[in-house]
Amino acid sequence: MREKDCTISSEQDATSGDAALTWRKIRSEAGEDLNILRVRHDWLEHPTSKAIMKRLVLESVDWINIVAVTPDNESVMVRQYRFGIEACTLETPGGMVDEGETPLEAAKRELLEETGYTSDDWTYLGAVEPNPAFHPHLCHHFLAANAYRVGEMELGAGEAIQLELCNLEQLQAAINDGSLRHALALSALSRVFRLWERPFTPAFATFTRL
Repeated sequence: MREKDCTISSEQDATSGDAALTWRKIRSEAGEDLNILRVRHDWLEHPTSKAIMKRLVLESVDWINIVAVTPDNESVMVRQYRFGIEACTLETPGGMVDEGETPLEAAKRELLEETGYTSDDWTYLGAVEPNPAFHPHLCHHFLAANAYRVGEMELGAGEAIQLELCNLEQLQAAINDGSLRHALALSALSRVFRLWERPFTPAFATFTRL
């Protein structure tokens, strides 16, 4: 099969492809407030068949993830239980941007609360879309260089977190054995560390969850 040519000529409208794929929104209806997420139902017109279809959107404020690196080049990581997978995960500190906060302010607050660490050297690493199929918000990534501990963790009533310091080899081992699989944590870490050779081949052939 011939591969599609992704180049766009100067005579071709760069937005014409997207225009042909865009679903026209007919109406929206607010659904249940799930505390950290708000349900929205959209009715949209299919771009070619013109059929009207109902689609689910889960709205949220923006999220943040922080790669906090100590002077010893160790990444400040957190381990906590995640209800969705019913297991503990190793991940970067992170959280949600509260009302009135900038993403950077939220990153500084979350790092301090979850780990007791702070930094005087912050770099914005860009943002990703957690799942654009049904999430409209962004997850912002930050690097906190030369991070140092200034106090104890200040966890919320619904949090139980264990602090871990991981060097690059430990991060690579956790990725290779499948114990570090959090997509947003991997996205943030990959903007700071060279986590794997390409193509990445894990130690396990496949992974299943019972």
